[in-house]
Amino acid sequence: MITFCEKHKEYLRKKPQRKLYGNYAFTFYESMLEVDKLAWNEVLAQSNFFLNTDYLQLIEKLHQSNIAYRYIIIYKDKKPVFVCCFQVIDFTADVFGELVESQITDLTTSRLKLFDKYIDKYKDHVIMRLVTCGNNFISGEHCFAYANSIKREEAFFLLEKITHVVSKEEKLRGTISATLIKDFYAHQLPKEKILEQNKFIQFTVEPNMLIDIPQTLYDINDYIALFAKKYRNRAKHIFKDGASVVKKDLSVEEVKLYNKEIYTLYENVFNKAKFKLVKLAPDYYYEMKKGFVDAFFVTGYFVGNKLVAFDSGYYLPNDDTLEAHCIGIDYEANKEFELYQNILYHFIELTIIHKKKHLNLGRTASEIKSTVGAKAHELVCYIKPQNTVSKVVLNPFMSFLQPTEWIPRNPFKEE
Repeated sequence: MITFCEKHKEYLRKKPQRKLYGNYAFTFYESMLEVDKLAWNEVLAQSNFFLNTDYLQLIEKLHQSNIAYRYIIIYKDKKPVFVCCFQVIDFTADVFGELVESQITDLTTSRLKLFDKYIDKYKDHVIMRLVTCGNNFISGEHCFAYANSIKREEAFFLLEKITHVVSKEEKLRGTISATLIKDFYAHQLPKEKILEQNKFIQFTVEPNMLIDIPQTLYDINDYIALFAKKYRNRAKHIFKDGASVVKKDLSVEEVKLYNKEIYTLYENVFNKAKFKLVKLAPDYYYEMKKGFVDAFFVTGYFVGNKLVAFDSGYYLPNDDTLEAHCIGIDYEANKEFELYQNILYHFIELTIIHKKKHLNLGRTASEIKSTVGAKAHELVCYIKPQNTVSKVVLNPFMSFLQPTEWIPRNPFKEE
């Protein structure tokens, strides 16, 4: 758990437009409730749903017990031109799995003193306090936005400058282990290696799996018709296995009604994850559906009266992408009904129905997602260790985030 000392007046965190450098200044906020939303939205210009003030405020509301939040607005000649968000979170040994647990067993004898600041009597084995520029609840470039008057190279320069400021101020509250900036598509990085020049280490993580949907399609059958015979037959078998499962788009009231079952199914999937970065709050799906009735969807999969799976996602406004989000599965039912594969095809079906051009299936299970037509888009992160201890655990941390080997599949007919 994060415990911070009371704010000192000399921090001047809310002083408007503190000088950054040159003609740039910034304002630092500790809650989205305090943010100058007019200035924030002037920069955002509805360009990124996951930097939307209402979305960030809801995320903060639902996950306050173990995460601290920081928001920055940067001004150029007193005009807002750049916004970014940070999350500060403690990690315990269990999130790293057996690899780190075994490493800690060795370190508690040889480097015990180094861990005194991180481990509270070794009950929870807190080994890393991470300052993340970005959103730990979603993959993709959702850490900052900038005005049209700012070039991308300049935006990265501002990002490095303000990340240094935030990390420095967090050190006034207590020791931090590392600063992480996530996630960038590799092909969109600036040519100038601004972050690497300032001691950030670049590394790759599991790619986002994306599907480009031809706009000539009317339904899922049109999509399957693009497949080679082998994959067409496979898809038909998957649909047949799931034929008795009833799919239902859940209303706000229905999400509330099934909230407990939905969260249990979500935990089934979460507990199987290789690396458990953050866990959603128990009321996440209900609150998100209530807050974004049209943008957020939850689909229930029923066998009889029993909810055996669900999927969720975002119809991103002002965007031609459907963003698949978290799912939940009863793994015993999955053996009989091919629930996971049917969920993947349901995301494709929704993308076609809503006339979106792209489907983001997110990370993990890359090979299975490639069998339905998804292609890997490499994601890059940057991390900077802040002390000796973080250097010790940094390699295991990065190794768990980096992609596993998999074989890309191509279900489409050869041209």
